[in-house]
Amino acid sequence: MDRRTDDDVLDAVGPRLRALRRDRGITLADLAATTGVSESTLSRLENGQRRPSLELLLPLARTYDVPLDDLVGAPRTGDPRIHLKPIRRFGMTFVPLSRRPGGVHAFKMIIPAPPEPLEPTPQTHEGFEWLYVLNGRLRLVIGDRDLTLPPGEAAEFDTSLPHWLGSADGGAVELLILFGLQGVRAHVHSRG
Repeated sequence: MDRRTDDDVLDAVGPRLRALRRDRGITLADLAATTGVSESTLSRLENGQRRPSLELLLPLARTYDVPLDDLVGAPRTGDPRIHLKPIRRFGMTFVPLSRRPGGVHAFKMIIPAPPEPLEPTPQTHEGFEWLYVLNGRLRLVIGDRDLTLPPGEAAEFDTSLPHWLGSADGGAVELLILFGLQGVRAHVHSRG
């Protein structure tokens, strides 16, 4: 059971907001322009000189695309169930597995069986991605490389390279994805 007081929760908001902004590489000026909250108010909020209010936190949660509970580190309510909200984009389903603002985000990704073979349409964006195929055969196009990954295989790549994910054989594909900010790399440690 979480024994933090309301004051403890509120005192932790400022440092959490500062870390989130820095992890995302956003300046106070950019954040002020996006949220409509003045730079001085944002600075005081991050430094603990101003108490967070719903009026200030809602535009921040929208801008960072995180649940308000995550933004403030709200204590658990006692319900042990995990309520994952799938996100559907580009005909695929992404189930968020992590809820921490900033840093690396984990998703289970489901690529449905297409009614007909799809032509790759590579995209680029900032970040770095790691993936692990759980079921099905994944077709992964990165730049000039066209790879097929069966279950149990993994890949990592810089998402600033043109890339595309799809089914290699017309069946559904399930995979785990870790997505991080540009420059964040996976570190594998083994005993020597």
